Amino acid sequence: MAVAVFPTQSLVKKPLPAGKPRDWYVSHNRRLKAMRLAIALLDTGVYRPDQAPNRKIRSTAALAGIHPPSDATCRMVRFLIRDGR
Repeated sequence: MAVAVFPTQSLVKKPLPAGKPRDWYVSHNRRLKAMRLAIALLDTGVYRPDQAPNRKIRSTAALAGIHPPSDATCRMVRFLIRDGR
């Protein structure tokens, strides 16, 4: 069984562009969170969307130090895992 190793330090973050509508920032941050979670799940051996129920995604988020994702973010994570093939 593979053991996931999560980074202890964040990557250097660039400021987001100013002047966008609020919805843009919400969806942008949701996509980033979903990508981080999808990568963490792939590192733990989850390669198919049916292996990633909301419970598994949220427990991985807790291990990675990410705030618990919403149902919409969990759906996006499964979509990214599916399309990553």
